[in-house]
Parts: sequence; C-alpha cells; structure tokens
Amino acid sequence: MMPTIPEIPFEPPLHWLRSVWAYRLARLGLAIVFVYAGGIKLVDPQAFAVVISGYGLLPAVLVGPASILLPVLEVLAGIGLILDVRGSLGAILGMTLMFLVVLAYGIWLGLDVDCGCYGPGDPEGVAFHGLRQAFVRDLMLLAMIAYAYWWRVAGAVLPGIRYRRGSSIFTEKLEQHR
Repeated sequence: MMPTIPEIPFEPPLHWLRSVWAYRLARLGLAIVFVYAGGIKLVDPQAFAVVISGYGLLPAVLVGPASILLPVLEVLAGIGLILDVRGSLGAILGMTLMFLVVLAYGIWLGLDVDCGCYGPGDPEGVAFHGLRQAFVRDLMLLAMIAYAYWWRVAGAVLPGIRYRRGSSIFTEKLEQHR
C-alpha cells in the first residue's frame, strides 16, 4: 500500500492582494501622497502658479485660480480616500490621468520645468528637474488606483473578500464601540 501524501491547501503566490489590509494600505498610500502634495502647494500658491504657467497650457487669467483649486481638490480627494468616501477614488484617478497628460505634453515639447508635483522647489524636482521621473511615478500611482478598483470589483466576485461600501478602519472602530 502506497503512503498517502497529505493534502496541502494551495494559496496562489499573490493571495495577499485579496486582503482588505492590502487594499486599505494602497488607499492610505494614495491618500497620503495627494494630501501631502496638495498641502505643500497650498502653502505657497503663487510659487505653484509659476510652475503651472511654465507649461503654457492655461491662459494667465486661470493660472491663479488653478494654483489654489487644484491643491484643494488634491487634499479633499485624499481625505475622502482615507474615509472611503464615494467618488474620491474617481477624483484621484481623474487627477492622475490629467497629471499624466500634462507631463506627457511637457516631455513631448522637451520642457525643462519642475513637474510641480510636490510644490515648487521640492527636493525631487530640484535634484532631477525632469518630467520623465514624475511620469513614471504617476504610472505607479495609476497602478495603485487600478489595484483599488480591481479590489472593489473582485470583492463582489471572489470569495474571502468581505467589503462594504463606506467601510473603513474608522467606521469599523465606531461600529465596534456601539
């Protein structure tokens, strides 16, 4: 009689991607990036306006309002993402796509400007002063956004993912105390 081999449950190598904590970590990472980037720009909107005007995409009359509105949207979308507010991931996606288009435009024209990603004079912008690095970084942000959308869709299909719209670390803690 042949010995029986014990059956070992097989977990795919990337099974951790289905974890609610991986999803929350991606959401939190995106949120921190956007809150930080928007907050830094709000400290000195006039300097950020100079960066925006360097791209030559907006008429001069719109540069000032854009230098305030864009960082406010970044901060609000980031906070919304932390709290898992409906539409905040879509806002982050929209801004990231817009940033990619602007960076691609700058690369195409061969502009030698600060990307403006983390406000004027940020160490990364000063050190590299290139748009290609910012473009690659934004592609990585786009991958994190794609993961967050995949996780939300997969939660309705894959077993082992339990997610309720609007649930977050904060709302779950509140529900535990009720």
